Amino acid sequence: MVGPLGMGKLYRQFCFPVFAAIVPLLLAAGNAQQPPRSPGLSNIDAIMNRAVAEGNIPGGVVLVGHNGSVVYRKAFGMRSLEPTREPMTTDTIFDMASITKCVATTTAMMQLFEDGRVRLNDPVAKYLKDFAQNGKQDITIRELMTHFSGLPPDLDLSQPWQGRDTAYRMAMAGKLQNPPGSRFVYSDINFITLGFLIEQVTGESLDSYTARHVFAPMGMKETRFLPPKEWIPRIAPTQYDEQGVMLRGVVHDPTARRMGGVAGHAGLFSTADDLARFAQSLLSGSPVLSPLAIAKMSTPQQPANASSQRGLGWDIDSPFSTNRGELLPVGSFGHTGFTGTSLWIDPVTNTYIIILTNAVHPRGHGTAIALRSEIATAVAAALHLTVTEKDRLRLARITGYNESMMAARRIVARNGEVKDGIDVLESHDFRELQPDPAHPRRIGLVANQTSVDRQGRRTADVLAHVPGLQLVAIFSPEHGFEGKLDTTAIGNSRDAATGAPVYSVYGATDAQRRPPADVLAGLDAIVYDIQDVGVRFYTYESTLGYFLEATAKAGKEIVVLDRPDPIGGAYVQGPVADAGRESFVSYWQTPVRHGMTIGELARLFNGERKIGAALTVVPMQGWLRGDWFDSTGEVWTNPSPNMRDLNEAALYPGIGMIEASNISVGRGADTPFELVGAPWIDPASLAAHLNARELDGVRFVPVRFTPTSSIYATQPCGGVNLIVTDRNALDAPELGIEIASALLKLYPNQYKIAGVDTLMVSKSSLDALAAGEDPRRIAEDWQDADAKFEVLRSHYLLY
Repeated sequence: MVGPLGMGKLYRQFCFPVFAAIVPLLLAAGNAQQPPRSPGLSNIDAIMNRAVAEGNIPGGVVLVGHNGSVVYRKAFGMRSLEPTREPMTTDTIFDMASITKCVATTTAMMQLFEDGRVRLNDPVAKYLKDFAQNGKQDITIRELMTHFSGLPPDLDLSQPWQGRDTAYRMAMAGKLQNPPGSRFVYSDINFITLGFLIEQVTGESLDSYTARHVFAPMGMKETRFLPPKEWIPRIAPTQYDEQGVMLRGVVHDPTARRMGGVAGHAGLFSTADDLARFAQSLLSGSPVLSPLAIAKMSTPQQPANASSQRGLGWDIDSPFSTNRGELLPVGSFGHTGFTGTSLWIDPVTNTYIIILTNAVHPRGHGTAIALRSEIATAVAAALHLTVTEKDRLRLARITGYNESMMAARRIVARNGEVKDGIDVLESHDFRELQPDPAHPRRIGLVANQTSVDRQGRRTADVLAHVPGLQLVAIFSPEHGFEGKLDTTAIGNSRDAATGAPVYSVYGATDAQRRPPADVLAGLDAIVYDIQDVGVRFYTYESTLGYFLEATAKAGKEIVVLDRPDPIGGAYVQGPVADAGRESFVSYWQTPVRHGMTIGELARLFNGERKIGAALTVVPMQGWLRGDWFDSTGEVWTNPSPNMRDLNEAALYPGIGMIEASNISVGRGADTPFELVGAPWIDPASLAAHLNARELDGVRFVPVRFTPTSSIYATQPCGGVNLIVTDRNALDAPELGIEIASALLKLYPNQYKIAGVDTLMVSKSSLDALAAGEDPRRIAEDWQDADAKFEVLRSHYLLY
């Protein structure tokens, strides 16, 4: 069976003979020390010798691979200090500790994923029925593999217990420490559970499966759980156990030891050479995983709004990723082990760094934390590792646009000075409109109150006074030319300042929302200049689409003057609209929050809908993809009557998404989209429920309010006031379904959830909500479609 990545067993069967022939040539170092191939790598000697002399480690092995070759391989210090003294050798076998999670468990899980035997967003309870106990029924495989499950760090070791069966019962009966998906908590229980899941799906023990399907195909002959007695002389001892016996060939991790030495989180033993085989295969072609699977597990898979970046099993940028050093780029990946082991792989520079120590030997007082960072930094400096422009694009996709902050969101506020499309047009002397004083070009302008330049002049007034241009028509979208009307009954009028007729392109019918063909026939070009809010159901986007269609049909030019996406262009969030459900509030299959400017959307619509309009976009100057509106230096003008500030705009992708259900979102109150309520809601109960969900970037205050318009006008409502605590951590569409889910749970007889899909336009998400699925799990199901959209939109981005 070929799995969802299109590879699976067929890929592995094809690649194994090729890999078996090539990798031994790449790693033909034998057991000899490998002299440094770059003079700067000799700095590693000093770093390691100092760590040994200072007592941080008894000894260790360092192996560095670069561009397909081993460029450094050396042993230092002592393998054993007690009860006997033995020198360290390059073929020493080490207790891998938590590197087990990546090399064994993650690799096995990715094989099952490739073969279609598991799905990342499946609940774990689909495969391990007992796991659904105590509120864990919605924890997904992805959440286990990224450590966002909400489970505590480890099984309870305060009481004596033994055996895998006991560990299984404890893991299945465990209780949540945090709501699933809410925060990163590194947990051994996650990978203990994954080990049991692998055994359930494959029908093999974890050690047997990985030996046959992972280690043997990769030629890793000295990697296994439960090492045999003949290996013991080469195994680095770790620490005295509770009975005063030195652990050698027995796993150091106490939970894995109680489980008999085989567990998904720890228990693997290996050598530097075998880890080199594994690392090289991830860089140059693996016999056990396809390139797509490797890319999947080594790029961010955590919740999109989380600060700690985790792949599937692998660390990318979190508080645990100090072994990346200071010079290797974010976008590389790796892991560490408690015993003193470390593996870091950088596909950008084709480099891997292996540091194996038994730092806990003999009494648990050593540490390799600083050592890992020092060596990684020294390697990057010695090899003069550089990043190509192509790789910079990959890193930008992974890290955002400011890489200076470790394990935190990299989008920061700045004091910019952005010129909108109208300002750029003015500086170009309107060349994009081709003014002709002898034969003035007849211009139609799609505009409203936001259509002003940096000096506060209306675009209509600017164009009306350009020699060679004649403003003969203005088209006003929803809310009218002045942006003050909240009704479908908007008629035509005339602009007093310019004398141009104003044609409304908003109303209750489709025909009323499209430009009149007879008016377009009398024009040479259309100029579109309206501030959007970066949300799919904001109708200015559909108005843009309708003008693209109309100008293409009429054979007219259309010039879009670009403006910022006020909530930034770095985030893509929410469900992609269902195909075939296009409407005035869902022009095309974009996510709720698409992260595109109005000019970029014009390019996307024109290209993907095959409209074929004669489109010109006048780009902004000075806008960066991560800029929120407050970084532009521009004056805020309400894009619509109830969109009164940037805080409301940040919440709008979620609160606006659910407002077609029977709730008030604060229209007719002082702070629309910062309130959610209804006459039948108890404020304290709703606030307590939502705050208990520990949603990133937002808190909830119980309030009462009385809207003066829209639903529940003049009726006292109970509800919550939404306080944005971190707008870059906030996933507003997920917030929307969290509120909808809470209302359905608390008020099943009063809340009418079906209305949510009017603007969400995602039947599968509505069905999942109605079925009571965890909102975070629903949001996880959006990620693959959002990722595909990000690839698609990349062809149309201007910034």
